[in-house]
Amino acid sequence: MKRSVILSIAKTHMLSKFKQTVIAALGVTFGIGSYITLVSFMTGLNHMLDDLILNQTPHIHIFNEIEPSKEQPVSLYDSFKDSFNVVHSIKPKQTQKKIHNAQPIIEHLNNDIRVRGAVPQIKTQIFYIAGSIDFGGNLTGVDILQEAELFSLKDYIIEGKPVDLHNTTNGIILGVGVAEKLSLEVGERVQVNTVKGETFPLKVVGIYQSGITEIDNIQSFTNLKTVQRLLGEPENYITDVNVKLFDIEEAGPMSKEIEDQFGLTAIDIKTANAQFETGTTIRNLITYAVSFTLLIVAGFGIYNILNMLIYEKMNDIAILKATGFSGRDVQLIFMSQALIIGVIGGMLGLLIGYILSVMIDHTPFNTEALPTITTYPVNFDPWFYVIGISFAIVSTFLAGYWPSKRAKNIDPVRIINRL
Repeated sequence: MKRSVILSIAKTHMLSKFKQTVIAALGVTFGIGSYITLVSFMTGLNHMLDDLILNQTPHIHIFNEIEPSKEQPVSLYDSFKDSFNVVHSIKPKQTQKKIHNAQPIIEHLNNDIRVRGAVPQIKTQIFYIAGSIDFGGNLTGVDILQEAELFSLKDYIIEGKPVDLHNTTNGIILGVGVAEKLSLEVGERVQVNTVKGETFPLKVVGIYQSGITEIDNIQSFTNLKTVQRLLGEPENYITDVNVKLFDIEEAGPMSKEIEDQFGLTAIDIKTANAQFETGTTIRNLITYAVSFTLLIVAGFGIYNILNMLIYEKMNDIAILKATGFSGRDVQLIFMSQALIIGVIGGMLGLLIGYILSVMIDHTPFNTEALPTITTYPVNFDPWFYVIGISFAIVSTFLAGYWPSKRAKNIDPVRIINRL
């Protein structure tokens, strides 16, 4: 039978039962729309939480670990060579915090095609002093422009700019908790006391807020040379190297290579954030499970409606077969109805899902923990829309296939005898 005739009959059936057709299409529409809205919003939230931690965490952190000596003096004596020696209360060996030959190591890493950038840092403990108030904290010396580029540090500076620190010799970017405790603002000065007891005045050029209170209450940043001068160390004094890779999956193998090659401790991002990675996996699993459930429920609704539609069309099916339509033609008629409902309902679902996602994306969301976020995060991944329309077509195809197969096998004589 000609395709045009089949489509014409399918159209007539759908219009004659317009209410049921609309309900079936709306079932697809709201199923796909809910899926798009939920998965876009939930994955957007997950990405925001991931970025909150991962943007500030290097893919590989290289430093000198403080650890006990693997070989104790007793093992150096030949007379005790074949004995089982037990040493109690082993103390850490005296090692320097600085990384030996840090600059050549950084140059070597920057020449690696897997590395997006390797930057030096100096971490030290200090005391913040303002009048009669003083408390301990951490000061990190950085190349602020590289940190801003590789680790999005600029997104967490709520007052001032990274270039202000770069252009100020004795500048400091205070954590927001530190600034609040000391009642300091940009342009004022803070006294810092090193572990050696020396005091230095630094100018506040910015305020930093990571969104993690424990960090914001102690952390501050300054230039590498400023920290070297505070500690009385030469220009080659570097305590840490942070590495950003093009592919985060390379972090684990590369960290082992660095440890073997340079004899340093290298911690990859997944090891450093193992618990966070587990939480992210569980959140994503819940998101996709709920989204998939929405689609399945919509598919069963479509199946029920099409099944009832075919049941009510028994007389029409008998007449079609009696007038020369084959069982395959009858099946194609109902399959065409299902696919038309799926395409129309799916496209409307994508539109509604997109509109709701845009509305959520423009909804104000202000929190002190996330200063750079002003609206609720939404992930407009095109793959969500591809999956949505694909599921709409596949689910309506399957929902229409079984009832239409039943219609294909109907005996017209038995139906006509009942009339």
